[in-house]
Amino acid sequence: MMKLILASSSKPRQDIFNNLGLKYEVVKSLVEEKSNATEPSEYVKDLSRDKANSVASQINEEAIIIAADSVIYMDGKIYEKPKSKEEAYQNLKEMSGKVTYAVTGVTIKDLYKNQEITFSDTAEVYINEVVDEDIKWYVENEEHILNRCGYAMLGKASLFLNKVNGDYNTLFGISPSKVYDKLKELGYKISDFELK
Repeated sequence: MMKLILASSSKPRQDIFNNLGLKYEVVKSLVEEKSNATEPSEYVKDLSRDKANSVASQINEEAIIIAADSVIYMDGKIYEKPKSKEEAYQNLKEMSGKVTYAVTGVTIKDLYKNQEITFSDTAEVYINEVVDEDIKWYVENEEHILNRCGYAMLGKASLFLNKVNGDYNTLFGISPSKVYDKLKELGYKISDFELK
């Protein structure tokens, strides 16, 4: 059986893996998240690659490492995790009534075969018009406000979500079906991985 390592302390990503029922270990990347890329898909691919390499340098065994990074992109701007409630408020105010893009970069680092695949995935997220009073309520009451660019779609922000074009899981940081497509490209099948 192949050993699977998720290079992420993100609860939504871990929830996705838990829902699949696959046995995996979490090893957190120690690298600072930064990239000079201005194109969002290249930006998240760079960061996911850095995370995978960081985890590979921490372990001394064969494994398949899956690392991911996500941002929201809109009007030429990359939205990272807000550093304050004020920034989160401003982010949602800017996104109100707009189409935003959830962009996730994933790196699969296969230490068994010494291979690596990096790809990105984008989902269009349509946000309803949100009045100031609702934005203030959201910022004050969303416990995960400083995660995921100021809105956590599994939480209270789902009140403001109109529709999604693309894989809904991309909003939470990783698309299982697209990861599996790439694992198949590397020559694996789902039965190669242990269930919990």
